[in-house]
Amino acid sequence: MTDPRRAVERRIAAAFGVSTLAAVLAGAGYVLGDEMLLGLGFALGFAGLAVGLAAWSRRLLPQGPYVEEREPMISPPLARQALESELGRDDRPFARSALPRRMLVLAVSALGIVALFPIRSLLFRVPSPRRALAETAWRDGTRAVGVDGRPVRAADVVPGGMLTVFPEGRLDAADSAAVLVRVDPARLALPADRMRWTVDGIVAYSKVCTHAGCPIGLYLQTAQRLACPCHQSVFDVLRGALPVGGPAARPLPQLPLGVDAEGVLVARGDFPEPTGPGYWRRT
Repeated sequence: MTDPRRAVERRIAAAFGVSTLAAVLAGAGYVLGDEMLLGLGFALGFAGLAVGLAAWSRRLLPQGPYVEEREPMISPPLARQALESELGRDDRPFARSALPRRMLVLAVSALGIVALFPIRSLLFRVPSPRRALAETAWRDGTRAVGVDGRPVRAADVVPGGMLTVFPEGRLDAADSAAVLVRVDPARLALPADRMRWTVDGIVAYSKVCTHAGCPIGLYLQTAQRLACPCHQSVFDVLRGALPVGGPAARPLPQLPLGVDAEGVLVARGDFPEPTGPGYWRRT
């Protein structure tokens, strides 16, 4: 025969288990930068705690009400028997098995640890992983190198060609890959502040397509457009890599360029906006 008390204990443990899993969900939301997932995780976590503690209070703790009879001072036999029966009843405030207690400790510990993540970011101004994903390896003064690791000079970028470059020492940084093309500076239709990001008609754009993150692999010299061979997105080089064809809806971010004392092309900072697919621009 099933013990009703043990069944209640298992349901309480299950509620605390839900809280533990919800804490993992909240942690994933923090790592992914998904505020909705983070909030949902905390909501389910505290809801699980509330349900478990409420069931514990209603089903395992003494319920009462308790009335203390003052008269008569000498209890009749029936009252004494009732008192003896009451004293012999198992009204311990905690469950007999250790399962609910252990699951409560696990759920509270998991939620407490996950709650430290956003608190850490608030108190110490530590960026969340989402911010790290929004930045690349380019910094002010970082030299541009080719796929062979050699520094790229302005003279290496010939009209009609396209050259892929990386930050020096970071050939493994796929999100930092950029393409260099040389055009007639008089034909560039860029904002005044971004015209200063070019060097003798050399302009640099992110190599990561803003549609699905595929690498930009083609330069159409006649039309002076960059193209992604994966899904046929096309970007106008002269107008800030605006998308003019295909599924991409966001321009390729432009990398500010300069030249160092040795004539090597260098970055004047990181891309002004995240590289890659357009979901970064969610509001």
